[in-house]
Amino acid sequence: MDEKLAKKLRILADAAKYDASCASSGAPKRKAGPGELGSTTGAGICHAYTPDGRCVSLLKILLTNYCLFDCAYCVNRRSSNVRRAKFSVDEVVTLTLEFYKRNYIEGLFLSSGIIRSPDYTMELMLRVVKALRRDHGFRGYIHLKTIPEASPWLIEQAGLWADRLSINLELPTEKSLEQLAPEKDAASIRDAMGQMHDRIAEAREEKRRFSPAGQSTQMIVGADATTDAQVLNASATLYRDYDLKRVYYSAFSPIPDASTVLPLKAPPLLRESRLYQADWLLRYYGFQVEEIASGGENGMLDLEVDPKLAWALKNRHLFPVDVNRAEREMLLRVPGLGARAVDRIVQARRHTTLRLDDVARLTSGLKRARPFLVAADHHPQKRLDREDLRRRLIEKPEQLRLFA
Repeated sequence: MDEKLAKKLRILADAAKYDASCASSGAPKRKAGPGELGSTTGAGICHAYTPDGRCVSLLKILLTNYCLFDCAYCVNRRSSNVRRAKFSVDEVVTLTLEFYKRNYIEGLFLSSGIIRSPDYTMELMLRVVKALRRDHGFRGYIHLKTIPEASPWLIEQAGLWADRLSINLELPTEKSLEQLAPEKDAASIRDAMGQMHDRIAEAREEKRRFSPAGQSTQMIVGADATTDAQVLNASATLYRDYDLKRVYYSAFSPIPDASTVLPLKAPPLLRESRLYQADWLLRYYGFQVEEIASGGENGMLDLEVDPKLAWALKNRHLFPVDVNRAEREMLLRVPGLGARAVDRIVQARRHTTLRLDDVARLTSGLKRARPFLVAADHHPQKRLDREDLRRRLIEKPEQLRLFA
C-alpha cells in the first residue's frame, strides 16, 4: 500500500470509530461460487458477532470525513479542525478486496460525511457496493450507513446490494436534535426508517433480497440532558414502529474544539453498558420501560447494579419464586437467569423436581439467582433485608455481565 493511501486509511478508519452500529447479526450465510470472492461464514478478528456467536471482522471506514453539516457533537463537523481525507470509489473497492485476500476482514462497514449533497454522497457509496458485488463477485458482508436526506430511490437501491442498512437517529429527542444538529430533521430520519421498514417487509413476503439483515440505528448518550427513561422510550418506539434489528448506544466523547453547548465531561461508560442491558430486557425478557426505569432514580438507571437486579430489589415482595412451578415469564425476571437458562429449567422440570444443584448445572448465574428462588431443597428468607442483599450482590466492574 502506498503512503498516500495508507494515510487516508489511518484518518478515515479513525474517524469511523465513533460509529458503534457495525454488528453483522442477522446476515444470511453465503459462500462464494466459481469466479466470486468472499463469504459470511468464516471467523476472524472480532469486530462484530453473528447470531450463532461467530466473530466477524469488518473493514470499518468512512468514504470521507469532509461534511456539509455542523452537528455540535460530531468530530467531523464542518467547523472541526481535524485532518480531512476522501477515498475514491476504486480505493475503497481495492482496500476491501486486498484486505479480504489477506484474511484480515470478512466484510465492509461503510459510512460517510456528506459532501456536495446527500444524493451525491449516497451515489458514491452505491458505486462502491455495486462494484464489489457486480464487478468482483464479492459475497462477504456489507453494511451501509445510509443518508436519510438522500432520495428514496437511492436508499432503495442500497437495500438491493447491502446486507444491512442503518440510519443514525443521532439523539433520542427532537428537541435535542434541534439544539445540537439543527441542519438535520427528525421527520426525514423517521420517514427514511419507515420506507426501509416497508421495503424489508415486502421483500420478505415476496422472498426476494432486500437488506436481508434488516436495519439498525445509533443514539448518542450523554451529550444532552436526556434521561435513560427517555432513551429507552425512544428505543421501544423504534423497535415497535420500524422493527429495527438493533439500537446502539454510543457514550458521548468530548471532542476537540467542542461547542459550548456540549458537556465538558463524558458520561460514565457504565451508563452505556446499563442501557444495553436494559435494551435486552425490553426485547427478550418482557419488561416495559416504566418497570426498568423504576429500578433507578429520576429516570436514570442504577449504575451499581444491572437493571434486572435493580427491579427485583425494588419488587422484593414478588420473590422468591418456585423454580419448579413459576411461569416462564416470571422466571425470566429472576436476576442471574438468562433466557436460555430459563428454557432449560422449563424443559428439565417436566421430568424431575429440581434441586439447587440442578439449577446450578443449568445456569452460571446461581449466585445472583439464589436469594430469589425456591427449589426442592432451598427456601430462602421471604423478607431478607433488601439493602443487605444489595450489598452482597453488588457487582465489581470486572464482573459486569451484559445479559441475565
